[in-house]
Amino acid sequence: GAPTISIFLKPAGVIPSGGSTTICCSCQLGNGNFVLYKDGHQLRTLEQTGSRAEFLISNATYKDTGIYNCHYLEGGTVLARSEGLDVIVTGIHLPAPDLSVLPGHEVTAGAQVIFRCTTRHPSTGCFLYLEGQIRAELLEREQDDYSFSHVQKGDGGSYSCQCFTRNVSIEWSAVSKTLDLVVR
Repeated sequence: GAPTISIFLKPAGVIPSGGSTTICCSCQLGNGNFVLYKDGHQLRTLEQTGSRAEFLISNATYKDTGIYNCHYLEGGTVLARSEGLDVIVTGIHLPAPDLSVLPGHEVTAGAQVIFRCTTRHPSTGCFLYLEGQIRAELLEREQDDYSFSHVQKGDGGSYSCQCFTRNVSIEWSAVSKTLDLVVR
């Protein structure tokens, strides 16, 4: 089967104007090259360490906003393409929310876990990020809790959250501190 590539932001979330983030591409194979594309245009070949390559965006501006993906090549042949990663750079106007997890940072596989993203501003919604995942979970406004039932080993990792309000336009908060969940 063809190799699969994952692409994600570290740290996850909407990037503040002037801030920085790293686009990470990883693939199980380690002998080829990663080429980074933005909005369908080739940006550059990435230096890689092992099965991973990273692209730093520092002093981010609105020009860095776009859909990024990685192609994995061996001998000039594209073997795999990642999904598109939506990168957003905008003004951050609200303070970071607080992320907490119940029953605690260490749980056994099969346990029920609740993430709570608390903000001091009336928010429209909050996103829950897991480092290494391209998808974020939208927390519903009514309760601001995201309940995982029956967590598995693969659900462990570094989580963070970020909230937004809708006035005339969308305003974003900074990203919360990360929180590590260990599933035993």
